[in-house]
Amino acid sequence: MDAEWQAKSEKQANTFQREREAAALALINWQGAEQSRRRALEDQLQAIDKTHHQELTNAQATQARLRDRLASSDLRLSVLLAAPAQGSGCGVSATNGAGGMVYGAPRAELDPATAQRIVTITDAGDQGLIALRACQAYARGIGNKP
Repeated sequence: MDAEWQAKSEKQANTFQREREAAALALINWQGAEQSRRRALEDQLQAIDKTHHQELTNAQATQARLRDRLASSDLRLSVLLAAPAQGSGCGVSATNGAGGMVYGAPRAELDPATAQRIVTITDAGDQGLIALRACQAYARGIGNKP
């Protein structure tokens, strides 16, 4: 009876050991899969960050060139007028262009300071839109975990 009990006990111990090893192996596999998913998500977020940084850098460079062209009078901003600006006194001068006849709706040239303020506003808007796209891409990346 003692030998039978010992054999049964050894069998139970072996079964228990195999179950523990299987559970440990399952845990190791799960951890490996989770690490792979985390690495893939980190790579994806890094790519999103790189894209965001590049878009922001490009937008800033474009805005800087635009500000420089406005400051050097190489570029002038104008707006379409709803009606001719004869005697309106609104601070903008109606123009048909540089030494030529332009057909179409009348336009008014903005003074350089106003043009600079508009460029500054659009720069802030561009940066906001770029940041929003980056946030949306980040949220999509987190939501669609591999």
